[in-house]
Amino acid sequence: MEDLVQVLSKINMPTHRDLLVGTETSDDAAVYRLNDDTALILTVDFFTPITDDPVEFGSIAAANSLSDVYAMGGKPLLAMNVVGFPADLVQDMLADVLKAGYAKAAEADCLIVGGHTIDDPEPKYGLSVVGIVEPGKQITNAGAKPGDVLVLTKPIGTGIITTGCKQSKTPAEVLRVAVETMATLNRAAAEAMVKVGVNACTDITGFGLMGHLRSLVRGSKVSANIRFRDVPVLPGTWDLLNQGIVPGGTYRNLQSVSDSVHWDQDLTQEQRLLMCDAQTSGGLLISVPPERLDMLLSELEAAGVATRAVVGGIAESNPGQIHASV
Repeated sequence: MEDLVQVLSKINMPTHRDLLVGTETSDDAAVYRLNDDTALILTVDFFTPITDDPVEFGSIAAANSLSDVYAMGGKPLLAMNVVGFPADLVQDMLADVLKAGYAKAAEADCLIVGGHTIDDPEPKYGLSVVGIVEPGKQITNAGAKPGDVLVLTKPIGTGIITTGCKQSKTPAEVLRVAVETMATLNRAAAEAMVKVGVNACTDITGFGLMGHLRSLVRGSKVSANIRFRDVPVLPGTWDLLNQGIVPGGTYRNLQSVSDSVHWDQDLTQEQRLLMCDAQTSGGLLISVPPERLDMLLSELEAAGVATRAVVGGIAESNPGQIHASV
């Protein structure tokens, strides 16, 4: 994350009166106003396979790409495939990847209308997505207010589980639950938070729970408290973590947040790593006013969102800092 910030600091990023959300706060997507009624949400994401099954890969990659639009409180409208694939595997696997992506996009009422493919020795797949939102009603990571409560809508641990899969150490049932979680759209959670009205949101992906929370507190100029004991964890994650199975990105995430996170001394290295675990297609982290918390939890439950974890809160002192407790 820090390397990317340094690179972008060398570029004169564009500004425009209709660019409602740009790169300034490391938000989940860009938002551009077309008129008083409609703004476009623009995002792109792709990655290498995290399971050996092409259908699972396609479903998860599409759900992950669509998630940025949901995090902004928008509705996905159109998407284009972004594909890198080795030529000798195209006939055997690519059709299954793409069919799964199309099916997941259809579940989101989003049309995939083409894309671009290159010959690449390592498979890659994702989507460039266009969504819509009413100008001024976009939900960003820069609106959290002191007193807000933080709610997380999916358990963490996918980075550890999929790394274990690459090492043939993840039990089949553990992987099955993780895949099901990653392939679940954040649509229901997003619709619930839009209905209730919340102050800020981000989805939890590659920078991990703490990395994305850091972007939220920096963008909002607030601080946060987060309780490890309340963070939901996917079944089987601890067994793998205790075997020393940790993705490289998770170690980098832990190092990256060292200037922002104050860890309770009782938190073990393993607990800290888990809170920084690099996620794929994770849940939404929602910052909601306390008087709307019960309404949000009720709406999430009614929408069938299985995870509705209250994991911390927002404070005013020490902007940009996070206190992590047991």
